[in-house]
Amino acid sequence: MLRLLLLLFVLGNVAIGWVNSHEESGEWSCESDSEIRVLAEFKPGLITLDGHADDWEDIDGSEFSLLPALDPHAEHEYKGGKMNVKALHDGHNVYFLLQVDGEYVYSKGESTRCPSVALMFQIGEDATYHNMGGCKEGTGSCTSKTCKGHEVDIMHFSIGSAIPGRLYGGNPVDNSEGNGGDRFGHLVDVYAWTPHCRYLDGMGPSGNDSSAQNDWKGAWWHSSFSVHSGFVEEDSPYASGGQKGTYYFEFSRPLRTMDHIQQDVQFKIGESSKLSVAFWYPVDRNPWHGSGHYTINCDWVPLDISSGSSLLTKSAPGSSGGSTASVFALLLSVVSLCVSVFVGYRVIKPNSVPFTPMENL
Repeated sequence: MLRLLLLLFVLGNVAIGWVNSHEESGEWSCESDSEIRVLAEFKPGLITLDGHADDWEDIDGSEFSLLPALDPHAEHEYKGGKMNVKALHDGHNVYFLLQVDGEYVYSKGESTRCPSVALMFQIGEDATYHNMGGCKEGTGSCTSKTCKGHEVDIMHFSIGSAIPGRLYGGNPVDNSEGNGGDRFGHLVDVYAWTPHCRYLDGMGPSGNDSSAQNDWKGAWWHSSFSVHSGFVEEDSPYASGGQKGTYYFEFSRPLRTMDHIQQDVQFKIGESSKLSVAFWYPVDRNPWHGSGHYTINCDWVPLDISSGSSLLTKSAPGSSGGSTASVFALLLSVVSLCVSVFVGYRVIKPNSVPFTPMENL
């Protein structure tokens, strides 16, 4: 019981940061680019989930400016650089790489003094990007019934207690308790109807469901690290602060999960889902809040889960050379078959040498 209360306390502290970051001061406005999207191609056997970006080099990404979530105007853009979002799938899992430039900052155990990222997906058909699902109910009245159709799925990774290059997220300890928590690295699996109604998978205002679990796994890295063989906790802070470089956040999750309580998005090959990516950074070493919460767009971004067959058909228009080679190979096979039949016939054919009597010799 004490362990569960501690988990709720930690989640509550992080949730307060999210709620405060969604307190708007004026009327919401958004000018979204309808042409932007993220493509997850079928690329099996390519990715090792370790926070390193080497195995992503040949994967095309989508580049986004990072604008404040509540004031998405270019003059307030994140000054460190743009975010590159890459995705692929192997037919079973979907993988994401978030790549963003930033001076290295890390303060062990202080999540708001370290960079943080989140992925958010639409679950319910009425779920909006704005207001994290957009349910009109308040904190005391939001439930799975009153906010039905406004569900969003969230993966949130706060790296303040996570060792670079190590894997976090779903683990046997937290999953055995039937929730989306991660007491080791705070890579949590969350659902929400609004910023004020946000819970770990399996938990909620109407009680807990022990069938839930954290389906995400992930790791992080920074390009300034000089050690590549592996860090341990005693190596913190892992590098000198203030070094220029790039943060890498790498994640994976099954395309489909065992969720049956509308708390996980379900991806389908050949179809699109709706995605958003958030980034927190302690600007000027100040704890992130409000203006430290950036997003890649002020509305949902389509995430296309491509099928393997669609990639194969791309080579069809220029495949005349391949067709000629196939015809030649077929012809060669037929000739080889005929030669084999002829040789076989000659081998088994009886010899017709005429009999000559001795007296005629």
